[in-house]
Amino acid sequence: MRSLPASAPLAEADPLALCPARVHEAEGRARRGFALFQATRHAGPLIWILPRHAPQTPLLRGLPEGLGARLLLVRTQGETDLLWTAEEALRCPAVGLVVAEPGELLSLTAGRRLQLAAEAGRTTGLMLIQSGQGSNAAETRWACEQLPSRAADSTLQHWELIKNKKGTLKLWTVDWRGETSAFHLVSAAGERHEPAETPR
Repeated sequence: MRSLPASAPLAEADPLALCPARVHEAEGRARRGFALFQATRHAGPLIWILPRHAPQTPLLRGLPEGLGARLLLVRTQGETDLLWTAEEALRCPAVGLVVAEPGELLSLTAGRRLQLAAEAGRTTGLMLIQSGQGSNAAETRWACEQLPSRAADSTLQHWELIKNKKGTLKLWTVDWRGETSAFHLVSAAGERHEPAETPR
């Protein structure tokens, strides 16, 4: 297991790092877990924007240690307000990460406006979208799903990079423990570090 404090610099070779000053997208049932994982890796305030009618919100008791003190939760009246709030937050250089949960398809125009705002503020954005509702302007898009396990306390997740403007596509199985911010990249099935025993 490996632990990264919120203020730790991200290595350039880190496969799970989000390119700064850009807006990214995550979809799938585990997209909020992915957002919390990214939040632990960005110092400074975390702005989380969601529509007023959203049935669930991040619970302070379940957040990684120290994250609740940096979290600013913003509820907006509608989609236009949500996108405007995301743009304004992205323009603020003091913000560590902006997470937003749009409820509708992101148009190319909206996606470009968000990218321009992120570039202006040198801030990283992460849009938590429903499948198929992303923008072509997104820097990367991640498909995030939980994996079944026999262990009752399993935190295995499947994070797949399904769009990447500046690199290749790849997938990872991650064992991430939110309360400690520790994570482990699980070897892909079939990979062995020792020879397999021959059945007799």
